Parts: sequence; C-alpha cells; structure tokens
Amino acid sequence: MIHKNKTKNLGRTKSHRKALLTNLAISLIKHKRITTTLAKAKDLKKFIEPIITIGKKQNTHSRRIVFKKLNDKTAVFELLKNISKKNIKRNGGYTRIIKIVNRLGDFSEIAIIELVEFIERIQIMN
Repeated sequence: MIHKNKTKNLGRTKSHRKALLTNLAISLIKHKRITTTLAKAKDLKKFIEPIITIGKKQNTHSRRIVFKKLNDKTAVFELLKNISKKNIKRNGGYTRIIKIVNRLGDFSEIAIIELVEFIERIQIMN
C-alpha cells in the first residue's frame, strides 16, 4: 500500500510539477477551456478550485495569496474581476472535466477541463 501520497507525481520533480500546474491554471483562467491529459486535469482541478474560492473574498489578503500561487498579473486580474464574480453563489465545483478520445501516439487519456459558468455548450470534433 502507498500511504501519504496526496498528489500524483506526473513523472516530474516537485518544482517542475508546481510550475506545470501554475501554467495550466493560468491557461485555464485566460482561455476558460483547455485540453490536456486526464491525470493533469484531475490534479489541476485540485489546484485551481481553492484558488477560485480564495479569490471570491475580494480583499487585499486574498489577492496576495492568489498572486503568490499564480505569479501572473493578467490571470489574477481576470480571476478576481470576472471569474469570482460569476461564481459568487457557487459553493464549489467551478470546473468540469470531460473525457475525450485517447491520443494516437501513446494512447493516453485526453480530457477537456473548463470553467463551468463560462462555457454553456461544448462541441467535440473528432
């Protein structure tokens, strides 16, 4: 049995994994929908949902915490001004993961992760 493993390693060191999740979170905030592997999408969901919850408070301390996690001014501004205001009445579940076809090269599971309040309808092209 494997104990004390909260997150998946994703085949990376801790600093590389942190940078990967930060970049994925910034891309998700800017584009509202991204396509990635299923394992990365699940870890990104655990990473981004607490950040959106903190951003809903709209005070200086929460802005500093969000900026510490993301390190991107435009993403923080977008999160605090648009995303947190649309999700003010939600108690969680800000993102949605949709599994799509497997990648041809290595047959890994691919998924779309999106922000719930911004995407009304999805069209998956094969």
